[in-house]
Amino acid sequence: MSKDKSTLSFAAALNAALADEMSSDEMVVVFGEDVGTLGGVFRITEGLSQQFGEDRCFDTPLAESGIAGTAIGMGLGGVRPVIEMQFDAFAYPAFQQIVSHMAKMRNRTKGAASLPITVRIPYGGGIGGVEHHCDSSESYYAHTPGLKVYTPASVEDAYLMLRAAIRLDDPVIFMEPKKLYWSKAEISLEELRQEFNTRWAQVEAQREHGEPYARAGVARTGEDVTLVSYGPSVVTCLAAAEAAAKEGRSVEVIDLRTINPLDEATIT
Repeated sequence: MSKDKSTLSFAAALNAALADEMSSDEMVVVFGEDVGTLGGVFRITEGLSQQFGEDRCFDTPLAESGIAGTAIGMGLGGVRPVIEMQFDAFAYPAFQQIVSHMAKMRNRTKGAASLPITVRIPYGGGIGGVEHHCDSSESYYAHTPGLKVYTPASVEDAYLMLRAAIRLDDPVIFMEPKKLYWSKAEISLEELRQEFNTRWAQVEAQREHGEPYARAGVARTGEDVTLVSYGPSVVTCLAAAEAAAKEGRSVEVIDLRTINPLDEATIT
């Protein structure tokens, strides 16, 4: 495959990450409302059912609590489920399963059982969404011990962070900024694959429970003031920093990448 750069959208990067993880591990399964035949309302899972079969990418009833509960059972059985909550506020019916069971399983069993589940949640505004379609619910999950909360802000991180989340042995709430689905970057997908494989090989060589992308990045350097942001707000902060530069002010922008764990070292 050529390493030449091409235009890749945020949504396509997520789709490629799912396909690559499903290819590398047959225990990775994807399910949720309309993710199979339709390919998801945002087309993030488009083509996965056709490529990997309906037993590995399939539609569920409109019952978010059932989706999360099923994932918990499958996770205990050795499967790596990637489930989709179709919209941010649609996830609330699954909240009890996520908070009371998914988040607590490792602690409850004193480390004997882990739940390698990735919960994909499109979130945030900026698309003209109506009620139940435009919530920013990340705080609920960030304040729940046992849950990791990831939210990429770039095409590159969308790919790298989703693959990393799927490989972790603990549940990850993967918040996808709906506003950024159609953003694009000139990038080589093959180079992204090589970068991920190299970073993950380092994690495995160190035999650590590693999170190679759970570190904040400095999206823009600056000297006068620091803006700490994540997800869709990174783009807003970069635009503000650009406007400030025209007025002679130097603004630093930090992209947290993960809300939990929180990279306090980079912030300070």
